Amino acid sequence: MTTNKSRLVVALALCATLVGCGEGFSDLRTFVKESEKNLPRKIEALPQVKPFTPFSYEGFDLPDPFKPRKLAIKQENAGANAPDLNRRKEPLEAFPLEQLKMVGTLNQSGVMYALVRAERTLYQVKKGNYLGQNFGLIVDISDSEIKLKEIVQDTAGDWAERESVLPLLEGPAPGGK
Repeated sequence: MTTNKSRLVVALALCATLVGCGEGFSDLRTFVKESEKNLPRKIEALPQVKPFTPFSYEGFDLPDPFKPRKLAIKQENAGANAPDLNRRKEPLEAFPLEQLKMVGTLNQSGVMYALVRAERTLYQVKKGNYLGQNFGLIVDISDSEIKLKEIVQDTAGDWAERESVLPLLEGPAPGGK
């Protein structure tokens, strides 16, 4: 019996709650009616879809600009700027220029040397030595930078010279005191 009474009490409470929720929405109904007045009644038609015309790519003999590839070294028409590929590589040519850090200079018997760090090893270089992976020849050393003449190959396979600079690393060296 008590379960029937409790069910009746819950049902009455639920009905009272629902009746109470039904009142007081007049301001909401007014807002919705006012908002509908400003809405456009006619929806504009969608624009006409233009038919797709396929494009036929005719440059199959040209290099694909989206495919990474390594340039082949052309020997037949290398040009005047071509590097000496038979020259013995120096140790610092194994590193990209971005990994090399100039940490100081040295002047011995009138010859200016630069101190270059690659990973954890310190190298002493002078004018005429090579740095980096682009055949970078050291053309000048100052207290603040190393000037290089690099030889790079363009997409057509021609060799071109460009100037690069390896600046002096400012601040204390990593791992130093």
